[in-house]
Amino acid sequence: MVDWGTSALRGALLNASGEVLQERAFAQGILTVPPGGFAAVFAQRFGDWMAEPHRRCLISGMAGSRQGWQEAPYCPCPAGFAELGQHLLWLEPGRIALVPGLSCIATDALNTPDVMRGEEVQIFGALQLARRDSATLVLPGTHSKWVQVHSGRVTQFSTYMTGEIYALLSQHSILAKTLDVNGALDPDTFLQGIAHSQQAGSLLHSLFAVRTLGLFERLPAAALPSYLSGLLIGEELRSQALSNEAGPVILIGSDALTLRYTLALQHLNIASQSWGAQATWAGLFALASSGLTSFGLSPHLF
Repeated sequence: MVDWGTSALRGALLNASGEVLQERAFAQGILTVPPGGFAAVFAQRFGDWMAEPHRRCLISGMAGSRQGWQEAPYCPCPAGFAELGQHLLWLEPGRIALVPGLSCIATDALNTPDVMRGEEVQIFGALQLARRDSATLVLPGTHSKWVQVHSGRVTQFSTYMTGEIYALLSQHSILAKTLDVNGALDPDTFLQGIAHSQQAGSLLHSLFAVRTLGLFERLPAAALPSYLSGLLIGEELRSQALSNEAGPVILIGSDALTLRYTLALQHLNIASQSWGAQATWAGLFALASSGLTSFGLSPHLF
């Protein structure tokens, strides 16, 4: 199994039960690969794993984008394992395939399209691990995803540029002049930002408070990034119709990021559970087990 993103390349060797036998990671995302060089990089990093003839591989992430190995057209929602399996793009028939990613159309006046690549396998993997077929899921990151799954199919999702906006504001705006970006998360200050974000008003106005709270020494410089993070994540939460009726919100990502969303959801009395990197391998294995058998292939993959 391979997850090939913009900035990183990860692989896992799995046995027939889906257990991870080995993992490898390289700072060799798609932007570092020269044109026509994907097959060579893949062979260099995972050729020994693929030497055994029965091994097969699914590759998720930006390797299937227009800038990647080969463009795998998005699979439209609603979609589950069956639809993804039908849209696999085989680079070597029966051996190496790209997972297509998902697209959906928002129910707004413009019918705005949205897309994801790589997150779809994490979604299905987390559902497998949680033993659920319906949930609200959140995948924090540079471009955070909020996803609705019903009866094992992704029905709708929305992307928020939260991480990217945080990076721009904390590094390249007037706010950066008073922020200590090396400060650790301050949970109390972070939740102040969450609480402020839930009040009626403009986010563009609230953001300026990150500067003035520092100028008037209401918050120390080391706490200001936590406040900024709270404002931005809180803006995501403000746009969601959240309740505990459908079960805990499923968070997928690094411990550092999922902690922030856990704290924010707890502040709003919403239950949650978190999954990390294992969701990717579980999702690819489940997709392989579901999709390859429909082609008459045994799901022996890495």
